[in-house]
This record gives sequence, structure tokens and C-alpha cells, in this order.
Amino acid sequence: MILDFGKLTSGGTADTVLPPREIFAALPYKKEGKFEYPRDVQTQVWDHWFKRRNESDLVVKMNTGSGKTVVGLLILKSCLNEDKGPAVYVAPDKYLVKQILSEANDLGIETTEDVNSPLFISGKAILIVNAYKLVNGKSVFGVGDGIKIQIGSLLIDDAHACLDTIEDQFMLKISKANKAYSELYNSFRDSLNTQCEAKSSEIELGDPNAYMQVPFWTWQDKVKETGEILIKYRESEGIAFAWPLLKESLKLCRCVISAKEIEISPHCIPIGMIPSIIKASRKIFMTATLADDGILSTHFGITEESISHAVIPDSAGDVGDRIILLPQVINPELSDNHIKSLCKSAAKQFNVVVIVPSGYRAEFWKDEADLIINKKNIYAEIEKLKAGKVGLAVLVNRYDGIDLPKDACRLLVIDGLPDVRHQIDKVNQGILMGSDPSQIIQRIEQGMGRGIRSSDDYCVVFLMGKNLIGHLYARGAMEKFSPATKAQLNLSDKVSAQIKGKGLKEIKEVMLYCLNRNKDWVATSKGAIASLTYSENSDFDRLAVTIRKSYDFANRKAYPNAVNELSSVVNDTTDKHLKGYLMQCLAEYINLYDPVEAQKTLMSAASFNTRILKPLDGIAYHKLESLTLEQAKACSEYLKTQHNDPNKIIIEINGLLERLVFKPETANIFEESMMLLARYLGFNSQRPEMSFNKKGPDVLWGVGELNYFVIECKNGAITKTINKHDCNQLNGSVEWFKTEYDQSCKCTPILIHPSPIFEHAASPNQQTRIVDADNLEKLKESVESFIKSICVKNEIHDAEKIRKSLIYHKLCPSDLLQHFTTSYSVK
Repeated sequence: MILDFGKLTSGGTADTVLPPREIFAALPYKKEGKFEYPRDVQTQVWDHWFKRRNESDLVVKMNTGSGKTVVGLLILKSCLNEDKGPAVYVAPDKYLVKQILSEANDLGIETTEDVNSPLFISGKAILIVNAYKLVNGKSVFGVGDGIKIQIGSLLIDDAHACLDTIEDQFMLKISKANKAYSELYNSFRDSLNTQCEAKSSEIELGDPNAYMQVPFWTWQDKVKETGEILIKYRESEGIAFAWPLLKESLKLCRCVISAKEIEISPHCIPIGMIPSIIKASRKIFMTATLADDGILSTHFGITEESISHAVIPDSAGDVGDRIILLPQVINPELSDNHIKSLCKSAAKQFNVVVIVPSGYRAEFWKDEADLIINKKNIYAEIEKLKAGKVGLAVLVNRYDGIDLPKDACRLLVIDGLPDVRHQIDKVNQGILMGSDPSQIIQRIEQGMGRGIRSSDDYCVVFLMGKNLIGHLYARGAMEKFSPATKAQLNLSDKVSAQIKGKGLKEIKEVMLYCLNRNKDWVATSKGAIASLTYSENSDFDRLAVTIRKSYDFANRKAYPNAVNELSSVVNDTTDKHLKGYLMQCLAEYINLYDPVEAQKTLMSAASFNTRILKPLDGIAYHKLESLTLEQAKACSEYLKTQHNDPNKIIIEINGLLERLVFKPETANIFEESMMLLARYLGFNSQRPEMSFNKKGPDVLWGVGELNYFVIECKNGAITKTINKHDCNQLNGSVEWFKTEYDQSCKCTPILIHPSPIFEHAASPNQQTRIVDADNLEKLKESVESFIKSICVKNEIHDAEKIRKSLIYHKLCPSDLLQHFTTSYSVK
């Protein structure tokens, strides 16, 4: 060797300089043509991070597709150069680990997947792992008191996507096949029966739609007995990996029992059970620019200060070009089948990706799909999309962690609301009934981000499903999107206004402005986001932070402090459903030191929300008053309270009607929708079984002149006949009505079931009427037509017009029974 290059180097090298931008410039083995210069937003984030790098917890927010992976790798490389190793880069799943390794290889940055690698341990290479590898009950990094692998700098990429994995690790799921199930169920049976006899019976009979939360006072009283059962079966499936993470905080868990499994989950994630995370001197949480990062507090324990002062780029306009269209708002006459045909037509030219919430919904697309992508085949099938033209691909329940750049996806469809993931989420959804749309909006925005992966990428987005659209227009949900998405939605709204009421032809023409890169469209679209900036103080859900603080106090057995912390937010809450739920949470902490006061608090909570757990003394039943107003006038009064804009009433009723379907595991939302439907028709309604104690029908309608409909909903039934149990339940609800209401009141028993035929052993009440699948569809069509008839011309203030329309659409009480119910038969 003639030259000594060490004597020629006057400045730093990629292994010695500290600012990430300088490291980037110094990297000697970057892939040619790929990384000539960093993007402006990447440089801005590096500079801001570097100035604050010694803060222990930092949130880094960047738009989807703005190059977060490169930013993250260079941040950790800087940490290693500063001797702040070992460094760990955490991705949501194995698929993204491969992407990050590939990106690091193209940059020429040393990485490894081996936790025992000497290069990682010595701080010479970045360890790339998925969230499951770091967080599980048998983590190689250590669990509980012991640290097996020290982490100096920890970066969690796509932190919101990692949260789902981390939630799963901190959850015990005990299937009915596990011997622990029966022992736990027997321990809680009496308490469940006290809460609601009917639901308890449904669980015992194996009804897949039935689930119940164990009352917190029973859970706390039996936590020692529960722990002994779990220890006995601690190596069994569903328990082995979660038990080490939950065993120290079992008292601060919630338990939900269904016919198929028992689910045990903590109030907040006790992330301290993975001490390597807590002890890391630098923790960086990278997220997309979603409006609310409060969940980082409940899951990672990040402080309010860290969340509210995120590291952000100077500009928020670094997103790809999107036109976001809501075809069923442009033209409410468009059905899901219309949109499916448009997507199939577009798939002849472009790759179309449809994200559906479940395998059940994937069946709707199956006849036109070229690919069905689920968790079993996701890696291979996503590569097919990236490699070339595929056509129409259906992606099942995957809203994050997937990159579909450029031609991999030119039309992205979000079909319907994302399903809730866990039983406890279903319980809370039933209590809150849409009071807090933040998490659903977050998942929708994550889904919409799959199709644009850089600022020069472009994609058309369809939001479809009347339930999803209704959700977006309710309770200010649109305001919870990120600044860039809101700006693109605003522009798209202006576009949609110009084709209001038009059909598929016009919608496709608008799509092609974006897809064919029309110069005027590109200039307008880029202009809509060019001047966007981020707020210096991040907006986040302070409730989530308060819940975390309260939990941390309780975990340290400082129960009065936990109560005081939560009480402050309860007092400030005006939403009645949310207030009642938070008071239940408050009672849960109070019960740890004063059970009598806890029951008083729970009783007070019931005055705000009757869907919460029932106090030991029960909630007194309040009779449903007979209509004081004539039906048309009552209908007018209700509609006037819903929206100032009659078009939004149409959107909302369409969403409600879409929820009225025969589908397993949707009982709660179906019953709530049946209750609300009555009010759109000018009737009074309630859910006695849900809102009060033990007995009563799923839904009760007061239809005027002391007449009532006693309704049992079996929309999840899959049998060809109505079984004896369902028959007896309806009969029992009729007897309940006779007990609660005097002889001047009359009721008609109604069963919503796919079949009008009772099995031979059943003995139905002679007055029973059946709403089967055909009747339900006819009822929905009639209601939809009725609402349109009075809203299109804004006649919701005109009781006479409403009266005539109710009569025309057969929606008066006697007509309802005649036209939308049928008589039964016995097999």
C-alpha cells in the first residue's frame, strides 16, 4: 500500500462525526443513485433531534412516506458514534424488519438481527428487531427485575403500529379448550349472573355473541384465587408469554368472559416489566403525524411534556398527492356494489388495494378480487403488488406497517370502520357508543397512508361504507385527522361539490385527474399543502395522560392519589357517556380501599351512563314513557336536535342502517342501532337489559297510546330454526313487561332472527312477530326512503309533511307490524 489514508483524513468519518446530516454525507458505501441528498424534512428533523438528543424520551413526528426509516437509522448511528450504545431499532413486525435491513444495507450502515452479535453488544452495529422480540413474557432482553441485554439508545419506529403488538403481549387470552377457562369461569359465575342473568346464560350455552366484564369488586376480591389458577396453568397456550408481564399488576387488570375465551388485560401497559426499555438512556418514538399521541402515554408511560413537544420538521407539506373521495357522499344513491364495479374497472389499468376490517367483509369482494391478502400470505403477496400489475387486491384488517409505493397502489379503498380488536374494546365501545372516535380515526388515517410513500408519490383514496362515512361526520371526527390529511380532505370536498349527485362516470373522470397527472390538478393539489406547518405544541388527549398518571399511582398502592388524579378529569368531562365510564374507572380505584364508597360512586355514574357495570344494589328501572307528542311531531323534534344540515341526517341514518345486519359478533351495535332507529321514527326507546339490572328485552320501543314493542335481537344467529332458549328469552321479556307496566299498557313481542320457524321444543307467545332477513331489508329501505323524503328538501320542521311520509312509507305502528314483521311457525 503506497498511500496511508489515515494521514489524508482531515475531518471526521461516518464512524466519528455526530450530527446525522454529516454522517449521511460521510457514509462511503451508499447505494449509487438512491441517496445522493437527504430530503429537506429529514435534515430538519435531524437538526432538531440533535439539539435535544439528551432528553430521555423524544417523540419524532413525520408524515407517512417522508423517509422515517432513513431518519431513524441515522439517529441511531449518531448515538453509536457518541458511545450511547448498544442501539436497538424496533419495527412493528418481521416484514418491516426486512425492509429496514435492506434500507440500512443500501445506506452502508452496519446492522444485525442477532441479539448476541458482538458488533451489537460493542456498539458497532444497530440491532433491528420486531416489537414482539423486545416485548414478551420471555424476552431475551429481560423481564421483571433483571436486565439481560442493556440498551443505550432505543428507537421505536411506527410507534402506533407497535402498540397493537405490545397490547397483545400484555394480554392473557385463555381459550375455552384450556382447563384454566372452566376454573376461572366457575369462580366468577355468580357475579356474572348478578350482573345479567340472560347474558350469563348465553355464555354458558356457547352463544358466540355473548360476553361480559367481571365486576371490578369481584375481580379484586378474587385476585389471589385467580393468580393461583393462572400459576397452575402458566405454561399453557395463551398464558405462558403474558403471565410474567402481568403477574405483578394482576389486581389492576380487567377481565372479560365470552363463550369462546377469557381475556385479561391491564388498565394501562406496565411497560416497566421490560426494564431494558425503562433504563435506556435515550428513547425515540417515531410516529406519523396523527393528531393524537396520548396513547403513547398509556402504553409507554411517556410524559405530557415529551408528547406535547415533539421533534417535527419545519414544513408539514411533504406528503404525496392524494385525492380523497367519498362516493356515497357525492351521491347517496351509490351502493357498495356500484363502488366495487368502479374499482374493478380501475383495476384494468392500475393496482387497486381495498382494506377491509375482517374476513367476513372480504367475502363481499371475493368475486372480483385478484388477490386476498391476510396475515398468512402478506409478505409474498405485497411483493407481487410491488413487482408489477396485479389488479384488485383485498387486504384484510391491516391498516399500518405496509408500504405500497408508486404503482403498487394507485387506488386505495378503505371499506368500512376498522373492527375493534379485543373483548375489552367491545365492552368499552358498548359503554361509550362513539363518545371518543380518536382511535378509529387514527386507524383510518394509518390505512390511508399506505398508498403514498414519498412526496412525489400519488394515489386516489376512496372512503366507503355508510357506517364509516356517518362516523366521520359525527362528533367532529374529521378534526382529529392530521393537518395534511385535513387539507387534502378540504380540497377533495371542493372537488366533490362540483360533481354532487353525479354517477360513476364523473367520479372516474375526477380520479383520472390525479392518476394521469393532470398539470392543473397537480398544481392545485400541491398548493393545498405547500404552506402547511406543524403546531409547536402537539395536540393530544390529556385524558390518556391522566389515566396513565392515575394508574401509576395505583400501581404504587397510592390509591387516594390515583383517585384524586382521575377525579379532576371526571369533573371537567361534559360528555355524559364518557363521564359515566370515567366514574366507573374512579370507583374501581376507590374500591381498593373503600368498597362502600366505590358502590356509591358507581351508582352516581349510572345517572350519566346506564351501560356501565351495575352496582351491587342494582339500578332501579325507569319506565319508558308513552309518547307525549304525536309521532310526526316527535320525529321532527328529534331530527332537529341531530344536525343543522339535513344532508348529514341522511349520512347518519345510512350509517345506522348499515349496522343493522345479520352478522355474528355484532349484537351490541345492532341493539344500539335498533334503539336509535326508533327515535328517527318518532318513538321513545331504551335497552332495558343493557341499561338496568338482569332482565328485560334487548330493546323496547314505546310507539304511542300505551303500546310497546318488546324486541329481542338475534342478528348473530346462524341456525335455520329459532331455538328454545331464544324463545324462552322473548317470553321472559314479555313477563318482565307485565311486571313493570300496568294492564293499561300493551306489548307486542318481536324477535329479530334469520328464520321465522321455531324448533319443535319451543313454545312461543301467540302474539310473537318475526323480523327475518327479508323483512329487515324492507324496513331499512323504507326508513332510508322516508328520511330522504323529508331531508332532501329540508322539511324536518314540517310535521304535516313528516306525517304524510310516515304513512306513505308504512312506518306508523300498525303498518310496521303488518309490513315488516311476519307470523311464525313451529317445526
